[in-house]
Amino acid sequence: MRRDTIFRMASTTKPVAASAAMVLLDECRMRLDDPIDQWIPELADRRVLKRPDAPLDETVPAFRPISVRDVMTSTLGLGLDMTARTAPMMSAFFERGVYGQADGWMLPEPGPDEWLRRLGTLPLMYQPGERWLYNLGDDLLGVLVARVTGRPYEDFLRERILDPLGMDDTGFHVPHDKIDRFPPLYAPHPETGEFLVEDPAEGGHHAKPPAFPSCGGGLDSTVDDYHAYFQMLLNGGKHAGERVLSAPAVELMTTNRLTPGQQAARDAWAEQVGHLAYGIGGQGGWGFGMTVRVHRTDYAPLGQFGWDGGAGTSVYADPGSGLIGVLCTQVGMSTPDSARVIHDFWTAAYQAIED
Repeated sequence: MRRDTIFRMASTTKPVAASAAMVLLDECRMRLDDPIDQWIPELADRRVLKRPDAPLDETVPAFRPISVRDVMTSTLGLGLDMTARTAPMMSAFFERGVYGQADGWMLPEPGPDEWLRRLGTLPLMYQPGERWLYNLGDDLLGVLVARVTGRPYEDFLRERILDPLGMDDTGFHVPHDKIDRFPPLYAPHPETGEFLVEDPAEGGHHAKPPAFPSCGGGLDSTVDDYHAYFQMLLNGGKHAGERVLSAPAVELMTTNRLTPGQQAARDAWAEQVGHLAYGIGGQGGWGFGMTVRVHRTDYAPLGQFGWDGGAGTSVYADPGSGLIGVLCTQVGMSTPDSARVIHDFWTAAYQAIED
């Protein structure tokens, strides 16, 4: 590992990816309560499962369209529901190729339009706005930005966020001339703990541009690039004196946006993954693309925002102390050990603060 090592950021992609949508909100090119139907007709006129574990043909009509706000807060009614892992809907995500690839890789394989077509064949799991569900809303948000702008998502993100912040090593794949700075991803065997290569550098999933730029988990980046992004958020949207996002946009992103009912679902999800991820997800709140701490469950204070990634990454900022922490490993969470390292990193960081 070196200072310029490039890492698979996994789900810590989410806080960065959401910023492109904030640009569109700042410019009134979309609004939080706009229905998404005008840009994503594939998800218009939804049916909703009678209960989350119901067969896919037991549905009722959605009581309203999915809104931009629903997508940005992961409350659109679709997602990876760890409280209903054996439900037909969860199996359908993988059987219909919405998630998962032939070799077991989790990120979507088809291009955005085909991904949406497949998603459109499925009902919602919950009514729009009813429940927080993980991940799928973040991937959908990237498709929404591309549809609103008429441009590939990564191009818009680069022009409006990555380039202004000098995030030159951030993207959805690692170019050949930088592949020597890119380590393999390891996944310890869940029973023996043996380190196995889950994704090699050369010839791996991140060695070429993906068909689907996953806003839920597809970015590659460096510690300095991510520090620049989170510093911009702590600066209220400014970088080197230039405004990247408005101050209200940053506040919306980095403060809790969940209703009490949605919050209860978010807490239930955290309990379900706790045995796998050693407390990750227990912060409570959710803004746009990131968690916002509303529960004081360990050393970190209320108001801290950021997220963790399944490749062994963790990035948070703390407005109260001005602290930014960036932890990058490439050890997947196939055992609780990777999550314990993340937990200990934050404990060590906060106990070292003297005043």
